[in-house]
Amino acid sequence: MLVFRLVFGLLLFASLFCFAMSIGTRQAVWRRRGLLVLKWALIAALGFFGVLVLERLAVAL
Repeated sequence: MLVFRLVFGLLLFASLFCFAMSIGTRQAVWRRRGLLVLKWALIAALGFFGVLVLERLAVAL
């Protein structure tokens, strides 16, 4: 679980960094990178919650 949290946190930090670079440099490439990293952060979050649900189901069965 710690690995999922660490990956999710680092992806969110990288996304925020890309958006800050986008504002600072006014280059669209940083905004695109930020959105791409944010997409992967959301996928990681879905994986994290999927593992939580599977753990709960395993205990219930």
